[in-house]
Amino acid sequence: MPTSIALIESYYDAFNRGDWEAMLGHLAEDVAHDINQGHRETGLDTFRRFLGRMNRCYRERLRDISVMANADGSRVAAEYVVHGEYLADDEGLPPARGQRYVLPGGAFFDIRDGRIARVTNYYNLQDWIAQVTGA
Repeated sequence: MPTSIALIESYYDAFNRGDWEAMLGHLAEDVAHDINQGHRETGLDTFRRFLGRMNRCYRERLRDISVMANADGSRVAAEYVVHGEYLADDEGLPPARGQRYVLPGGAFFDIRDGRIARVTNYYNLQDWIAQVTGA
C-alpha cells in the first residue's frame, strides 16, 4: 500500500511541476483513461495527446491532495482541489478568456506491476462551466 500511495503522490507531483514525461513514466503502456463525464481512451500515446491538449487549454495546479489505497495497494483514490486558468478554447466548451477557477476533483486508479493501469478522473463539469461563464 505505501508504494501505491507514493506512486500516486509522485504522479501528482509531476503534474504540478508540468513534467508530462515524468507523469507518463508512471503509466502502464495500455493505460485506460476515463475522461471526466466522457469516454474511455486507451494507451500511452493517447494519454500523451490528452496531456498536450490539457497543456494548451489549461494551466492547473492541484492542492490539498489526499491519497488513499485499499489493503493490497491495487486500487487507489485521490481527492484534491484544482486551481486553474482556462487558456485556450477546448472543443465543446465555452470560449476561453483566461478565466480562473477553483473546484474539487478526484481520481480513481488501478495499479498493476508498479504502474498506473487505469485513471478515472472526476470533477463537477457544471460547476466549472458556471465559474468560467460567470453564470
